[in-house]
Amino acid sequence: MSRSSDLPRVVLAALACLVAGAALAAPLQYGFGKPASKAEIAGWDIDVRPDGMGLPKGRGSVDQGQAIYDEKCASCHGTFGESNSYLQLAGGVGSLGSDQPVRTTGSKLNYATTLWDYINRAMPFNAPQTLTPDEVYALTAYVLNLNDIVPADAVLDQDSLPKVKMPNRNGFTTQHGFMQRDGKPDTHNTACMTNCAQEVKLSSELPDYAREQHGNLAEQQRGIAGSGTPKAAPAKSGLELAKASACMACHAVTGKLVGPGFRDVAAKYAGDAGAQSRLVAKVKSGGAGVWGSVAMPAQAQVSDADAKSLVEWILGGAK
Repeated sequence: MSRSSDLPRVVLAALACLVAGAALAAPLQYGFGKPASKAEIAGWDIDVRPDGMGLPKGRGSVDQGQAIYDEKCASCHGTFGESNSYLQLAGGVGSLGSDQPVRTTGSKLNYATTLWDYINRAMPFNAPQTLTPDEVYALTAYVLNLNDIVPADAVLDQDSLPKVKMPNRNGFTTQHGFMQRDGKPDTHNTACMTNCAQEVKLSSELPDYAREQHGNLAEQQRGIAGSGTPKAAPAKSGLELAKASACMACHAVTGKLVGPGFRDVAAKYAGDAGAQSRLVAKVKSGGAGVWGSVAMPAQAQVSDADAKSLVEWILGGAK
């Protein structure tokens, strides 16, 4: 088929996109939803580009970052970024081309802004998006210093961070991918426009046990400026507290995930009069060694009252 004979199909596709875009821009015509306000859009617009676009104002030093790291990050990533069964942050610089590559934050990232972006949106694991811009700059400076990429007296801000040159700046390639198609990396695939499937069949879905494991994600997102004062929420049940505090990411009610099941914990401490106070302290400060080497991150954001209620529910059999 000639290229010119494809023109009507292209025009129709473009018209379809315009119609779909108009529908999305006017959700009220269907009787539900409302146009997103600028403040609501800003709450989701947190990405940072390699050139630094998107970075907010702020600054942080290596020394400040070390104090924050020791409090909120070391329980998972190790005192010096060597890892406690989680992602290794330091070391391996220059090893990616060797027979024994060590992939760490310092060795594999090609832009320092990517590190800032990830810390900002996803860390700490148990309380993402709770760090201030200054804290993120400080943590970024400390992790980069652990990899000898910036000096110990470095202070980073929105102007200096994009200028940091990572050891693997020119090391990314499209010559490989996560999957292969016809013997080639999936990074080289092109969209198929012929012999398209006429029927879509469901091949996989989220298993029942994984549903609601992390609670209501919308309730866990940071607030949006101008959205008003939220109403006081009713007291949460033990299971709701576990979901809201991200405990369900590593624990289940029954059976082991990363950590022990809550009912196994209840069985272990049955009859132990001092278990409640010890476990409340452990929820707040984190730790490892009782159930294996994998560390439980500190849950400093959980109030004392909620930590007590959560532990009481667990020791009561997590019912």
